[in-house]
Amino acid sequence: MGYALVLGVAFLTTLLTTPLIRFAAIRIGAVKQPGPPGSRHVHTRPVPELGGVAMFAGFLVAMAVAASMHQFHDVFHSSSEPLGVVIGATVMMLTGVLDDLQDVSPPAKVAGMVLAASLLARFGVTMFYFRMPFNIGHLDTVVLSPDTAPLVTVLWVVLLANAINLIDGLDGLAAGIVLIAGAAFYLFARQLFFQGFLSSSSVAPLIAIITVGICAGFLPWNWNPARIIMGDGGALFLGLLVAVPTITVGGRTDFPFFGNTYFFFAPLLIPLVILGVPVADTIFSFARRTLSRRSFSHADREHVHHRLMRMGHGPRRTVVILWAWTAVLSGAALLPIYTNRGGALLPFAAAALFLLLYALFHADVRVVRARRVRDHHPTAAVSERDAGTTDGAEAEASATVVALDERRRHSS
Repeated sequence: MGYALVLGVAFLTTLLTTPLIRFAAIRIGAVKQPGPPGSRHVHTRPVPELGGVAMFAGFLVAMAVAASMHQFHDVFHSSSEPLGVVIGATVMMLTGVLDDLQDVSPPAKVAGMVLAASLLARFGVTMFYFRMPFNIGHLDTVVLSPDTAPLVTVLWVVLLANAINLIDGLDGLAAGIVLIAGAAFYLFARQLFFQGFLSSSSVAPLIAIITVGICAGFLPWNWNPARIIMGDGGALFLGLLVAVPTITVGGRTDFPFFGNTYFFFAPLLIPLVILGVPVADTIFSFARRTLSRRSFSHADREHVHHRLMRMGHGPRRTVVILWAWTAVLSGAALLPIYTNRGGALLPFAAAALFLLLYALFHADVRVVRARRVRDHHPTAAVSERDAGTTDGAEAEASATVVALDERRRHSS
């Protein structure tokens, strides 16, 4: 009941604070303008930013309520970690908000993220050790030295903060993915607690459930067409919040149980599976920009959500597809831990296959593909139509193109 209360407080505070922040953002001119045709920005009208401030308010109020509850006495009085999370989250959010307001240079932005992660580590939120899957290299547990632990923690936080920031390209996308991931982290920590592997003083489940609440409270305002966006302040802030449970659970786990090593998973890899969509997008972005010899801070339209939209999926369908992928990956990571059965992955493999086929062969995708073929060979299509030899499949595709165009014009 304590977690349910904290979840409700985070949800309601964010839901009710967001319109106030939206009004303030409009008054001070913190509004994202639509980009030129072909830019990475998908908004066609000005949208207020600073939604991350509302989520931060929900986070602070929920933490204050939790601190006053007896159920969370051990969390707040046995270590300095909750204070470290609050301070680190504050610095991370302010770094992003400053970038939203006046375009901070990439090195300065990274410096702010490193500072936030360093403060997190300074107050004790660091990795200690983690198990190697199947004793790779005859190593059972890797223990981080006092000098190495803060460095690994900082790199981990910066990675996840950038991953959430990069995936925040469509209305509701980042908030929905983090909501699903936060719920998965809470369920993971909850299961470890009931198995006796996680103490009552762990901050992980509390931060995870607060993350779910603030994302759920923000989504009604952020769903397409968004009335406000979270901005870099919100994206970086959420990145730090999802990093905390991974550090305080996956980075401190040395016990052998089925979920640790299932399918070659060490506990530290389970969060990477849950956050597979933003992490994979970040890795591919880094590789793409490195191979093309461009700066990593150079924005482009090659992220996974941009590619899905070019295929023919609309912004809402693209968001739902990526939410579904996050849910499937989260289930694949969690269910074996709950069931101890390898066959538990089969439904998720089927769901992943369905999502892949749906994304590749949806009717709108076939229409866009047919249009590109027609545009690429216009004279051939015209000559075939004049000769009366139009292929049936092409005729059907062309008719579908016309019907889809008519439907979209009617909707407009």
